[in-house]
Amino acid sequence: MDLIARAGIQTPTGPVHSPLGQAWGYGIILGIGFLFALGMVFVTWALKRYNNEEQTSEMFSTAGRSVKSGLVASAVVSSWTWAATLLQSSSVAFRYGVSGPLWYAAGATVQILLFATVAIELKRRAPNAHTFLEAVKARYGPYTHFVFIVFGLFTNILVTAMLLTGGSAVISSLTGIPTAAACFLLPLGVIIYTMFGGIKATFLTDYVHTVILLVIILTFAFTTYATGSRLGSPRVVYDLLTEAAAANPVEGNAHGSYLTLRSREGAIFFVINIIGNFGTVFMDNGYYQKALSASPVHALPGYIIGGLSWFAIPWLCATTMGLAALALQSNPVFPTYPSPMDDASISSGLVLPYAATAILGSGGAVATLLIIFMAVTSAFSAQLIAVSSILTYDIYATYINKEATGKRLIYISHTCVAGFGLVMAGVSTGLYYAGISMGYLYLLMGVIISSAVIPATLTLMWKRQNVWAATLSPILGLVCSIVAWLVTTAKLNDGVISVATSGSNMPMLAGNVVALLSPLIFIPVLTLAFGADNYDWVSMQQIRVFKDDDAATSTIDIEPSVLHGASSPTSSASEAELANLNRASKIAKCTTGAMTLILLVLWPMPLYGSGYVFSLKFFSGWVVVGIIWLMCSTIAVGVYPLWEGRHSLKHTLTMMYKDVTGQRVPRVRAQVVEGRETGGSSTPVREEWKVEGEK
Repeated sequence: MDLIARAGIQTPTGPVHSPLGQAWGYGIILGIGFLFALGMVFVTWALKRYNNEEQTSEMFSTAGRSVKSGLVASAVVSSWTWAATLLQSSSVAFRYGVSGPLWYAAGATVQILLFATVAIELKRRAPNAHTFLEAVKARYGPYTHFVFIVFGLFTNILVTAMLLTGGSAVISSLTGIPTAAACFLLPLGVIIYTMFGGIKATFLTDYVHTVILLVIILTFAFTTYATGSRLGSPRVVYDLLTEAAAANPVEGNAHGSYLTLRSREGAIFFVINIIGNFGTVFMDNGYYQKALSASPVHALPGYIIGGLSWFAIPWLCATTMGLAALALQSNPVFPTYPSPMDDASISSGLVLPYAATAILGSGGAVATLLIIFMAVTSAFSAQLIAVSSILTYDIYATYINKEATGKRLIYISHTCVAGFGLVMAGVSTGLYYAGISMGYLYLLMGVIISSAVIPATLTLMWKRQNVWAATLSPILGLVCSIVAWLVTTAKLNDGVISVATSGSNMPMLAGNVVALLSPLIFIPVLTLAFGADNYDWVSMQQIRVFKDDDAATSTIDIEPSVLHGASSPTSSASEAELANLNRASKIAKCTTGAMTLILLVLWPMPLYGSGYVFSLKFFSGWVVVGIIWLMCSTIAVGVYPLWEGRHSLKHTLTMMYKDVTGQRVPRVRAQVVEGRETGGSSTPVREEWKVEGEK
């Protein structure tokens, strides 16, 4: 029997009532959304006033290329924690048992770890780039550039559609808000704070979102396995899962058990998950921007810490909520009781909210609403910046207005942020009415975008790939993947191709595998047919930095000591930075390769191959390791960023206190050209800071 997620959003079987009223939904979506927006407006003002952070076009898209590893890790965790991370992982746990969370977490962590190598190469090869696509154009020219723009926008559209369809379905289920209304209201606050703060806003709000999310997941875990009255210990969960498997054995699992990693359908999902997530990492401009925003010494640790910290989120969340839903499905406290959950509800991501309501009542529903809101808005913010950067730098500044000023680029970025947010709200609403769910999109994404992964990676890693291979292999791979997907669907379903039949295991598996691996055939053939390239990487080094002359003449009230630590984009990487990046490149290749081997082979495969069914002690240890890992993640992305930024934080808070109490002496910037003070109309040789009114 095919157990993979199917599409469609339907009312679950049995009487299900929204545990919260619509006031809760509108209050959280609008209230917290606009609270974050106001907070980001204030933070942007404070950074400008006290830390000399002008909102130039470079700052908007790259945060001055000076973000430290703690914030990079936090942003990676937050951006990679989609609605699907929490909802889909819980769904696969509900379908396949303990194997689902591990297959999901391992199958989506290795991409972040391996991407660390690509991120370092991008910073080495194209230190002034704003997007990865600029590096593609610098190497191959406009035609290849256009192909990768299309695949990059496909990626952002699919990811954003998943965020809004999954998030709105859960919010509608919990509060009764119409799904279409949730699709349009969720983006509002995010659009506002992203427009004001740029990518720096996504880093800072990602940090807050991540901390809240981690605390709530830990609360779920402790309630389920330690303190709750409805479950309260690993033994109770273990016994109920054993009873559930005895009553309804899982086809394809060892002994029909939910407590084994030997799961046929789970393994198929594992392959689909790995392939699809290669596309959504390696083709998402947002991840490249985070790499470009990091300072050279912080890019590698940021991605490795972020990847390992993220692993615990879907693993523990799904091991807790997916298994709790299985254990409580026959309990009167479960929302669908006495009927089991239907396939459409599982695909729509309702396992987690139903489990939370069952173990914590209305409090669980509120907590679920919060974490889904945090997951959707933080990842959505990253998508807004990614798309606005593509439209601004790769289309507008490259082909429409090559002489655009920094001020004009900021205006275009703001317009694109607002426009993309509204367009995706409409698209997500259309998908809802068409019966396309988050689960369907999650499985489909690899079919659509993964054919560009290998050509994109080789653009930065292999000097021999020629322009024909880079341009044609993604297109040919996409054609082959769609053919494989639809032909397999037709063959397995007597010629019937529908949302339900095309969303099953084998067609999606065929399409995903062909998409990722077909370029391994096309690239060598095209390279041999048209001649191998011998690229020298020079043109990537020459990507321009846009000048923000208007920012240089503004007057800011700031202490001079801050300037010594300020970082600004430069026309080329310094020798010290290049040395750090060269060293990081070697470390990245060894470290990420070893971690990938551990997560994909050394840990899961012995348990899968042996068909071992967990004992109570093994299951208890499994849960405890997950809780400890998530606590370490909380320290890594919750506490460590505060420690790294303690000096800047102390300075800002001190100056704010002096401002409020009237103790602060205002200082202004004076520009000096050839020994004379100017008002900023000429290019300054240097800038001096002095007490206002001082000669």
